[in-house]
Amino acid sequence: DYSDVTLSLLMEYGFIYDSSLFADDFHPYHPRLGDHVDVEEPLRMGEEADLWEFPVNFCLDDWPHFTFNFDPLRVGLSAPSKVFEIWAAEFDYMTEHEERGVFTLTMHPQIIGRGHRITLLERFIQHVLSKGVARFARMGDVATELSSKVRV
Repeated sequence: DYSDVTLSLLMEYGFIYDSSLFADDFHPYHPRLGDHVDVEEPLRMGEEADLWEFPVNFCLDDWPHFTFNFDPLRVGLSAPSKVFEIWAAEFDYMTEHEERGVFTLTMHPQIIGRGHRITLLERFIQHVLSKGVARFARMGDVATELSSKVRV
């Protein structure tokens, strides 16, 4: 779980990126350390962390779509076709409306690794490739690439 010291520890141990926050849909950013939030006072923003955040979103995570949950308000076990439709629509929106976006798809081997879900993943990869506007890259490589550019 994320805590008040998570970012500091990640930087102390040499991490160059994190992917657990939700502050943007498709753009890496530098999360802040030491924000002060109090309902009685104006927000005091902290300093930017010296690592990149690749934002996540539950609609781009295989877990909520496919895992069984006894809670009737959080229904999993979705059809792969429904998940493909969501992922493809998110990707298409990003490529049509966002400049230099990063599409962070979260997958767990025990979830996406079932046969019919692997077929979904293959289909989604083909969809991405068919657009001709994206590349697949590891987050560490993208973080290094972003860090090598001049920060504005």
